[in-house]
Amino acid sequence: MKSVLMIGQSNMAGRGFLNEVPMICNERIQMLRNGRWQMMAEPINYDRPVAGVGPAGSFAAMWCMEHKEDMIGLIPCAEGGSSLDDWAVDQTLFRHAVTQAKFAMQDSELIAILWHQGENDSYGKNYQTYGKKLQVILDTLRRELNVPEIPFIAGGLPDFLGKSGFGMNCTEYKMVNRELLKFAHEQKNCYFVTASGLSSNPDGIHINAVSQRTFGVRYYEAFSKKENVLAPMEQETELLELCINRRPYTNNEKVYLEMTKFASGQITYEEFVKNF
Repeated sequence: MKSVLMIGQSNMAGRGFLNEVPMICNERIQMLRNGRWQMMAEPINYDRPVAGVGPAGSFAAMWCMEHKEDMIGLIPCAEGGSSLDDWAVDQTLFRHAVTQAKFAMQDSELIAILWHQGENDSYGKNYQTYGKKLQVILDTLRRELNVPEIPFIAGGLPDFLGKSGFGMNCTEYKMVNRELLKFAHEQKNCYFVTASGLSSNPDGIHINAVSQRTFGVRYYEAFSKKENVLAPMEQETELLELCINRRPYTNNEKVYLEMTKFASGQITYEEFVKNF
């Protein structure tokens, strides 16, 4: 099995509303939870009770569409509200991510690191030291996990920041994006993914569920093509339709979906048994 490490703050963990997008049900997408691989269910990165849809689900769905037989595991380690300093190599979040990744690597091959962070560093001129701090984080990750060539995919900050709600104070997000893009140009196997055109939840800081699905497609494009994604892709909607909605369910997935309906009170036990 292949695996992917997810780190950063809340827009990597995911705050998209679960009821706004179709569910991803794919038994070849696993997530690490309670020390074991389980079939993926959103929220994948349960860092807060408000956790929801992030980019990792559609990233994994895209991966599965191009790798018909293999399985992929998601290692959720993002933490809402975390600053770049919170991810310093001597801090808890970094140590936890390394521990989880090493555990996952006992029976999987780590193939990518997905990063989205910067809202908490979009003021106070923190962008001035962003690239230098991020380089220490990435270099140490690669060294401790013994993956010197692993791709590092960094998502940009969206243009709705600095305008309303909780995002009002993120006035320097363009400078952070500039540093992220510069980092991607200067570092080996690092790629930048634009958040251009993505929309927010009403809070003005979190990417909504529909846009998170799109973001995941862009992350995968950068990973698979090994290049920066600097503008919205022409076929994002069509790709999402193909990798999520048009894929026929397996028997195990059908059982899982019915079990989900039963557990959430949508059908009775008798209806569940009758279906199988």
